[in-house]
Amino acid sequence: MSGFSDKARTATEAMRDLFEVTPLQRNDHLSDRYDADIWLKREDLSPVRSYKIRGALNAMRKVVGVQDTFVCASAGNHAQGVAFVCRHFGVHGVIFMPVTTPRQKINKTRIFGGDNIEIRLVGDYFDDTLASAQAYCAEVGAHFLSPFDDVDVIEGQASVAVEMLEQLGRAPDMVVLPVGGGGLSSGIMSYLSDHAPETAMRFVEPTGGPSLTAAIAAGKPVTLNKVDSFVDGAAVARIGDENFAVLKNTPAKDILLAPEDRVCTTIIEMLNVEGVVLEPAGALSIDVLPDLSDQIKGKTVVCITSGGNFDFERLPEVKERAQRHLGLKKYFILRLPQRPGALRDFLSILGPDDNIARFEYLKKSARNFGSVLIGIETSDAKNFDVLLRKIDEAGFTFSDITNDETVAEFII
Repeated sequence: MSGFSDKARTATEAMRDLFEVTPLQRNDHLSDRYDADIWLKREDLSPVRSYKIRGALNAMRKVVGVQDTFVCASAGNHAQGVAFVCRHFGVHGVIFMPVTTPRQKINKTRIFGGDNIEIRLVGDYFDDTLASAQAYCAEVGAHFLSPFDDVDVIEGQASVAVEMLEQLGRAPDMVVLPVGGGGLSSGIMSYLSDHAPETAMRFVEPTGGPSLTAAIAAGKPVTLNKVDSFVDGAAVARIGDENFAVLKNTPAKDILLAPEDRVCTTIIEMLNVEGVVLEPAGALSIDVLPDLSDQIKGKTVVCITSGGNFDFERLPEVKERAQRHLGLKKYFILRLPQRPGALRDFLSILGPDDNIARFEYLKKSARNFGSVLIGIETSDAKNFDVLLRKIDEAGFTFSDITNDETVAEFII
């Protein structure tokens, strides 16, 4: 056993002072769909509903007694993990969060940390928050807790793999897991390379934040020019240096990209069918299973569901994006003649399963025509083929803006 493996197992033992082993559950729904033996490692069921508590605990336990003040910057799961562990050890934590952090996340962090933590809201963007946290840490001589780019954090996240192998009782054929900054993926890869080298690994990034993909292409960590923050638990602009040192030889074909709108369909399906609440990053490993269907048939596959900190105020947006991805909802700019009966004529074109979800005049001063924003939902994507043909045959002029990101973001 390597030195890393020893440390990962020691870290795993330390977890038991804080929380029980997270479940490894066979999922019959997914297993039947993909004709495979699919298991979910439920990190969404940790005390803070994500695996981040593991790295925070391992990094903190090594210096408790020498250091009594810890600092981190986070708007989400890392903050909650650090807060929980600060209270466990009875040490002081200063957690920097962006001013724009949702109140729900701030409150959860405060609940987990209690009197042992102090929350400072600094900066509109995370980079500003991080810079303030690091400057404060240097000023007071505290210990900075990185969310992923730290060898102690990597060891802590490897405890997911330690538990998984013990629970399954054998090495799976494949492990599918999300990648953000690389803490979880580098930890699991390091441990499996010793104990299950035959196990294939597939890494999943959100399409709007492919930091590992970019690093592999460049041969070194690079900073992305733009990141879509929707999959907030994995939307990282630059993979960690320590993490890339482990992941640098990953074949590009083993990294999959998950479109944000498709991730929304996975979140909705797991909620409706399985009653499992996953945050966007927590759904990534399940979301790419269709892309792996030929590779996993008849195989034992473990998907890491990395977190379940889902703010239900986001549910309308998630449902909206899921419907658009499935082709069940579209938005149009309709040029409607300003004459009596024009609207009735248009409505008569709609099929029995077509429903108007939004109707808004954009220009009310036009004399002959008015521009109308109209959103239509239907039960089957094929219904739109029929509807659009009828609209065209009736002589109405329209533009489909469903996939026009600039227009849709501004109007919808």
